[in-house]
Amino acid sequence: MQTDERVRRARPEDVPAIVSLVEGLAEYERARDECRLTTEQLSTALFGPAPAVFCHVAEHEGEIVGCAIWFLSFSTWRGVHGIYLEDLFVSPTARGTGLGKALLTTLAQECVANNYERLEWSVLDWNTSAIDFYKSLGARPQDEWTVYRLTDDALTKLGS
Repeated sequence: MQTDERVRRARPEDVPAIVSLVEGLAEYERARDECRLTTEQLSTALFGPAPAVFCHVAEHEGEIVGCAIWFLSFSTWRGVHGIYLEDLFVSPTARGTGLGKALLTTLAQECVANNYERLEWSVLDWNTSAIDFYKSLGARPQDEWTVYRLTDDALTKLGS
């Protein structure tokens, strides 16, 4: 299994750059005001006493320009874990360098090495360039599923 040396696991000193990338993704997805992530939160999530979130970063010319933030999922039907990719982002200046594919390849290798049977993520319907890219890798949309989410007041109301 050949790895792309431009991609590696995130280290604690990478957290500010990763937060900046997440903010860039939020801006790209037209939802910057919804992104409240802090370096402290991400540092704890990735490197605290019980990390449940993981991250790979992509470097170009000595700078972190991409990231893949993910966590383990579980398929009751298959009886094994998978990876859910929460965020994949490559800075606009580094697009076209193969880093997006390298990040996804690294996660696929993580799945194969650990006998995980799924690598899943969501993409906004309007993001046709990303959809075309994912399809070129062999990914297929799960059109029969609709994502639901509880947040803010609705979550508080239900949980109270």
